[in-house]
Amino acid sequence: MASDYRVYSDLAGWWPLISPPEEYAEEAVHLADVFGSATIAVREVLDLGSGGGGVAVHLKDRFALTLVDLSGEMLDVSRRLNPECEHIQGDMRTIRLGRAFDAVLVHDAVDYMTCEEDLRQVIETAFVHCRPGGMAVFVPDHVADTFREGAGGGGSSDATGRRASFREHIWDPNPADDWVQAEYEFVLRSADATVQVVREKHRLGAFSCATWLRLLAGAGFGTVTTEGPRTGMRGTLFAARRP
Repeated sequence: MASDYRVYSDLAGWWPLISPPEEYAEEAVHLADVFGSATIAVREVLDLGSGGGGVAVHLKDRFALTLVDLSGEMLDVSRRLNPECEHIQGDMRTIRLGRAFDAVLVHDAVDYMTCEEDLRQVIETAFVHCRPGGMAVFVPDHVADTFREGAGGGGSSDATGRRASFREHIWDPNPADDWVQAEYEFVLRSADATVQVVREKHRLGAFSCATWLRLLAGAGFGTVTTEGPRTGMRGTLFAARRP
């Protein structure tokens, strides 16, 4: 799971520099537009796998957000960024809050589901928390149909003098299974010029669109709209409506 990796645990304090919140602004605008296409008016949104809150910071003025993440350290980062929002620690596969929402968002944290059973559980969690007429929106970074090996990087600095940068290489060791491998190198420079170099390998899900659609239908969702990667959004988007 994502919380097994250092970048989401003891190094979580670096997350706003590794993945700055401003990088999610354009994507959040599109997500808000997608929520606007629901049959019911969307006000209350459950964000499963909310991470450091980079998406939430751009949505909280329009929606009442409940943010759920497995990592307590990442929730601490999000609380500093989004103190107005409710934060709950829990596993997106099994959490049951006993209440329903107008919409459910499962952003790229769903990438850490690497077997079909885990993905099925996440989709079921979204369904049981979604009001009739509402929708669940899933945004995996990778689907098998369009996966391409690639490399990239990023990072930023803050006013204290801290700087974080990273490089990534994503490839598929075995195209016959449902996951790919991301290899990261993080360079973390503290204000006192101390430098840490951290390397991690992350296993990420890459299911076919057919698998996604089958599991969404099996959970009880009706119409599903699928969008491929677009400007401002890295992943494929599945908008599933609950009848």
